Amino acid sequence: MTPNDIEEEEVEVWPDAWPAFRLFDAMGTQWRLGPGGPSGLDYTAIPTTASMLGIKRRDLTEIFPDLRVMEVEALAVMAESLE
Repeated sequence: MTPNDIEEEEVEVWPDAWPAFRLFDAMGTQWRLGPGGPSGLDYTAIPTTASMLGIKRRDLTEIFPDLRVMEVEALAVMAESLE
């Protein structure tokens, strides 16, 4: 399977969730892995990654809950693929 085999799907992101989506996307290589697969994002990488995106540290308090929702959903999807 190659990237060309995957059908591209357009997804709408609500404007108020855009900063969290950008951060989640940028954290794509920051998953903690255990014997059962991914267990969650490496939270120690969040401030540095956010800073590189121009997201201010004071804004992370507002963004973090949305980031957690995306993390939980991604973990659920990844768990399904391991079944």
